[in-house]
Amino acid sequence: MYKACIFDLDGTLADTLESLVFSVNQTLQEMGLPFITEEQCRRFVGNGARVLIEKALLTSGEDAKSRLEEGMERYRRIFDANCTYHVIPYEGIETLLDVLKKRGMKLAVLSNKPDAQAVKVAEEVFGRGRFDQIQGQKEGVPRKPDPSAALAIAKSLGATVEETIYIGDSEVDIATGRAAKMLTIGVAWGFRGAKELKEAGAGYIVGSPDEIIKLIEKKEENGHE
Repeated sequence: MYKACIFDLDGTLADTLESLVFSVNQTLQEMGLPFITEEQCRRFVGNGARVLIEKALLTSGEDAKSRLEEGMERYRRIFDANCTYHVIPYEGIETLLDVLKKRGMKLAVLSNKPDAQAVKVAEEVFGRGRFDQIQGQKEGVPRKPDPSAALAIAKSLGATVEETIYIGDSEVDIATGRAAKMLTIGVAWGFRGAKELKEAGAGYIVGSPDEIIKLIEKKEENGHE
């Protein structure tokens, strides 16, 4: 039986793209630089705030190395105030979380979003106590796709890697789950889509949250095989 489920946040549990586009463009505006598009932002998300701002600066025609620290300082302030801007759960996600809870599973969030904002978004959008653990990017902890954080979360939830499921929407998530040797599920409704998930090596790709329940039930019936 599966005992724990670890979710990515952006593009998996919630549609956070507007908050990211708004915060990045407010940062660029303060720096006197042109905006990036929503599609560009979608492509830049997934590897943490620093990579996001670095790519945004490069797209704006600036030398990212020379202004990256300035950009990060501004972005931290702006994003902290706007990280829940127009953020909504994807359809069916809240029902999925409820079903998993009723099955006795522990639920966690692991994001490359800065830790404070990951906690803020998860708790404000889904309510405090919905997740047993919420973790964003922290100093001294390797960011995904390094599996260290996922493995530590599983252990803290009292589950082995064989008893833990990892769910995400990007190539970073697929690499994370596979490196942790957990059942890894890619969701096609997020920031990348089924084609890129398949190219990233996803063994399982679902198109709706209810398919996750069906997959779990099937895997458990077959002894996780």
